[in-house]
Amino acid sequence: MALLRFLPAALLIALLSSCDTLPTRAHATAEPGAGSTVAGKAAASHNDNLNAVAWMQTSVEFRLIAGQTWRGALVQLDRAIKTPGWDALTKEDRANSAKGLPPAIIVDVDETMLDNSPYQARLIRDGLSYNEATWAEWVKEEAAKPVPGALEFARAASARGVKIFYLSNRAEDLGDATLGNLRKAGFPVKDASQFMGLGMVVDGCESEGSEKGCRRQLVGRKYRVLMQFGDQIGDMVTVVANTPAGREQAVRPYLGWVGERWFVLPNPSYGSWEPALFNNSWSQPEAERRQQKLDALRY
Repeated sequence: MALLRFLPAALLIALLSSCDTLPTRAHATAEPGAGSTVAGKAAASHNDNLNAVAWMQTSVEFRLIAGQTWRGALVQLDRAIKTPGWDALTKEDRANSAKGLPPAIIVDVDETMLDNSPYQARLIRDGLSYNEATWAEWVKEEAAKPVPGALEFARAASARGVKIFYLSNRAEDLGDATLGNLRKAGFPVKDASQFMGLGMVVDGCESEGSEKGCRRQLVGRKYRVLMQFGDQIGDMVTVVANTPAGREQAVRPYLGWVGERWFVLPNPSYGSWEPALFNNSWSQPEAERRQQKLDALRY
């Protein structure tokens, strides 16, 4: 009981003292090391992602927003455990009864549990865009730190007997490095089955692209899912049409669950919200993609 009473305050202190998936994204546009040249530095200073990454790395506000998300979840956790009918899976993902099943939570990894902003900062510095090779190099460093508040919540959940499943769109062959990073950061991980990466085959369920529905369904077959956490709505629900309207439609039936069973972490740096603005067509020239994002602004 003492843990429940004092942990929220301890979590806040921890996140204040801290200074420290992936959807398909554009390919590299410059050679490594471009950031060391005058042209590279100029390009970095005008990178659309500069403010977003600087905010995530340096602002008190980011740490407070992330921390209050996890503190709010902690308040709901004991309530969820004690309420037999409590379940955080959509009707599409809940293929069986959750009655009598042990409790679990589902979390995304990137920008939910682990902070990958140093990777984004390197891309800005070097005048590059995301690509699988540089991403894999970063993952294998196992150097990502916890998102503020995530570690404290995960430990509190584990102490209550709640199993954590890390559903990520990191490729399955990055599973060992991901688990290694999570363990180094202090997250509770007992075995490799807790990591469920992109490409995982689920019997009786056919996945589409990077959607996580089949993996959520697999967890639900053996567990009552108390909560889901992510920085994208696709971490909680299947998005049939990745357009602004389609994304709104996907989440609308579950708005009452947000802040209770579903918790969303802030990520202005990247995500499926971005290609939704240019018809998910990364093959378009950068200038055309940027113009469509400008066209989406309200004045």
